[in-house]
Order: sequence, then structure tokens, then C-alpha cells
Amino acid sequence: MTPQSVSEAKAQARSLRQALDAQGTQISHSRALELVAQQNGARDWNTLQARLAKSEPQPFHLNDAVRGRYLGQGFSGRIVALSKMGEAYRISIQLDQPIDAVRFDGFSNMRRHLRGIVDRSGRSLRKTSDGVAQLIIEAVV
Repeated sequence: MTPQSVSEAKAQARSLRQALDAQGTQISHSRALELVAQQNGARDWNTLQARLAKSEPQPFHLNDAVRGRYLGQGFSGRIVALSKMGEAYRISIQLDQPIDAVRFDGFSNMRRHLRGIVDRSGRSLRKTSDGVAQLIIEAVV
């Protein structure tokens, strides 16, 4: 089965490695990735990974206007930096208006810029003490 995404190709490599291991042949994960790439007509893993990454629809793009919530505070802004990290995205957002990033009434910390690591759905991997994602991108405007 031809993988449709990088994560599917990695899953195929894990399955291949486990199947070979069950038959007494041990290979490294990187060797399994290379074999999956060759099975799919690519010169090497980097070539297959680049091809699959191009075909995957990206949920975020540089300069996208976004809105959401940071530590419970609503915001709107624009993505000014973006990089893919495996299945997640490191994202920087320049806010349209500053928001107070402190929930305590005794002081405030006005932020004009947010940074975080979010999954494809726009939810940060980091959570607040009550279990809510610190950063939630609710919509691309």
C-alpha cells in the first residue's frame, strides 16, 4: 500500500521492522525507512519524505490571519513564523491587539506576540493546570 503521508510511511517502516524482527532479522529504524522509500520508488528516505510532505495539506501557512485563545484570553493575529516538527507545528503569532497573559488580578503581563507548538487541529501540546491547551487556534480567518 502506497503511503499517503509521512506518518503512514513511518508506520510502514515500524511494521516492516517488527515483521523482520519476528523472523529473526534485525534492522535499524533508519534502514527500514530506506527500504520503505525504495519500495515506493524513491531514491532514499529524504526523497520520499519530501514528496509526501508536499502532498499533505497544511493546516497553517505563513502570514495567515488567525484567531483563538491563549490562556483563556481571546486573540486575533497573523502567523509570522512557522515550522513543521514531525506531526506538530512551531508557530509564532503577532497579535492585532495585546492580551493579558496572566489570570491573576494582582498584576498583568500584556503580550503582543505568542509562540507555541500546536498539533494539526491548532491545540498546543502544553496544557494549563486545569488540563486545557494553553494555545488554541480556533480559526484561520
